[in-house]
Amino acid sequence: MKQTINHSTLFEKRESLKRMSLGMLGFGSLINSGPLLAETGFSTQGLKRIAPSMKLQIEQGIFPGAVSLVAHKGKTVHFEAHGFQDAAKTLPMNKQSIFRLASMTKPIVTTAAMILVEQGKLKLNDPLVKWLPELKNLKVETAQGDVDLARPLWVHDVMRHTAGFVYSGSTKSERIRKMYNDLNIESREVDITADEMLRNLGKIPLAHQPGTFWEYSIAVDVLGLLIERVENKPLDEVVQSLLLGPLNMADTAWWVPPEKLSRLAECLDNDPLKAEMLPSYRQTYNPRGKSYFKGGAGLVGTAQDYLQYAQMMANGGQLKGRRFLSPKTVEFMLSQHTVGMGGSTIGTTGPGYGFGIGFGVRLDEGMGWTAGSKGDAMWAGAWGTSFWIDPKMQLVGILMAQAPSYRVQNRMLYKNLVYGAMIS
Repeated sequence: MKQTINHSTLFEKRESLKRMSLGMLGFGSLINSGPLLAETGFSTQGLKRIAPSMKLQIEQGIFPGAVSLVAHKGKTVHFEAHGFQDAAKTLPMNKQSIFRLASMTKPIVTTAAMILVEQGKLKLNDPLVKWLPELKNLKVETAQGDVDLARPLWVHDVMRHTAGFVYSGSTKSERIRKMYNDLNIESREVDITADEMLRNLGKIPLAHQPGTFWEYSIAVDVLGLLIERVENKPLDEVVQSLLLGPLNMADTAWWVPPEKLSRLAECLDNDPLKAEMLPSYRQTYNPRGKSYFKGGAGLVGTAQDYLQYAQMMANGGQLKGRRFLSPKTVEFMLSQHTVGMGGSTIGTTGPGYGFGIGFGVRLDEGMGWTAGSKGDAMWAGAWGTSFWIDPKMQLVGILMAQAPSYRVQNRMLYKNLVYGAMIS
């Protein structure tokens, strides 16, 4: 049943979050208001502001609860669970609660692809049709009609959202939106196999010429299907062997088994976006044999699990003595890959960011909505999760919450709190 959205209430909550975010940034400069933790690089009083901020959001009906985590120089300096895990607010949030990661799946899957690049199994300038012949007859929609591609689609394009694919909910083309929905490209409510999805996608024109425009899209879902063809294995097996297993991310997967369902965090029932989003995230059963593994949105996981991945990237590709990527590959991934192209990441990152391989990348210190460093990298999920890594400050920040209608304000508020507590 479609929920009625109270736009006035939604606006008031968002404005309140904006005021909180600005206020917390201001308080962050008062580092002499309490003892300093020189060994961690953070103010004790600064970190203590996180819990009251989360409590206020719970009281305002933003989310039932959240998990916040901060690591600095490879050590966890803050890790707390706040509020409740369930919509009814009867079950306390736990540090090991499981969250729908949504688009925080994308950096992990893209990183797995870059491991295959390092192994020589694919190259960024390889044409997609080498493995995905279903896409060989693609055209590009223009005002004058559909035209041929100016150049082939490359692996690079599906890593950085420059392939011309879209999301049906955000594309400006009514024709492409209808085709995506009619052909079930995003498997929004009904399962669709990988082969069928690719056959259907090959019938739909691209919204842009490859390599000319950044548009957030199903590109990483296509990348996941490409990985399956390259490795001749299901995507979950490939990602498990390359990253999740070696990083000990035991609770991160494409579905929640019955024995873990009691740990799955929920969104408030009155969140305006919950009803329309939930059917797309059918994560209580294994999709294998039923639907394709969504490389762009399908994972669930915990804050502690995600820290292992984020810390590995912040460390330049290694964790606990094991190397996953070379430092130069990580540097390459966290560089700007969309110079001279149209489009903007502002809807996820705020202003001042470009896009690398799997990450939004900050172009300069003074260009964002929060403090940060040139080269810090982030991404986030539609359900309300977010993370960033700041290689310059050796910082990792993770916020796990399920609050889709307030996700952008939540992530900016949390970044203000973390940077406001930092002293070195």
